[in-house]
Amino acid sequence: MPGFNEISASQLMRLIGTPDAPVMLDVCLDEDFQSDPYLIPTARRCPFDQVGTLVSDLKDKRTVLICQKGKKLSHGAAAMLRAKGLAAEVLEGGNVAWSEQGFARIPYTKIPHRALWVTRHRPKIDRIACPWLIRRFVSRDADFLFVPPSEVALVAEKTGATSFDMPGGPWSHQGAQCSFDAMIEGFGLDIPALHKLATVVRAADTNCHDLAPEAAGLLALSVGLSRLHRDDNTQLEAGMMLYDALYRWARDGQDEGHQE
Repeated sequence: MPGFNEISASQLMRLIGTPDAPVMLDVCLDEDFQSDPYLIPTARRCPFDQVGTLVSDLKDKRTVLICQKGKKLSHGAAAMLRAKGLAAEVLEGGNVAWSEQGFARIPYTKIPHRALWVTRHRPKIDRIACPWLIRRFVSRDADFLFVPPSEVALVAEKTGATSFDMPGGPWSHQGAQCSFDAMIEGFGLDIPALHKLATVVRAADTNCHDLAPEAAGLLALSVGLSRLHRDDNTQLEAGMMLYDALYRWARDGQDEGHQE
């Protein structure tokens, strides 16, 4: 049972991927992190002695501090934030406990230096699913640029954004797999609910509805969202709720049916 002002790894894993996920700050010493350069999904690195500079950014947000073993560094940082009136707690057992339980960890080298992404405009399925995945599991504050297909590469070059769902790119279709699949694999997100959701996304995005009966519904809703919203970013915000619901269904609602 987690101690006072602590959260267990299993409790935290239940929150990741949902709108209620806390902000996560990894305050491990550099030498510890360099020996094991992975992050818990959506966590970001923050030197222990710089946590105080984030007080204004963390206001009204629940924050979890993470160090190697969940001891002095994370407890000290959490206490400093609580002294400023913030809600802060510690991951029980730190990164070691998280790893021992086999929960997903993201290779730090796979996370773009800048949380800015660019893709083709007028998204439907993959180009809404991927931003949802990035915000819920990789970089919670990521921004997305939607531009004409011919401009994606140049915009990426000029802005430092990472392109996705573009032919030949690292985050794109590979054979029968779509960009959503590529991101799950590339970021090391070996989470059963995501694999189930990926099957539905792939089936809808590649018009292979025999893979998952839910694909027809996802296609219908995705087309409807694109018709409702002329602005791509407004469509993305509306789509976030759609994929939040699909993720919760994939995680713990698949067995539920409905009869009047």
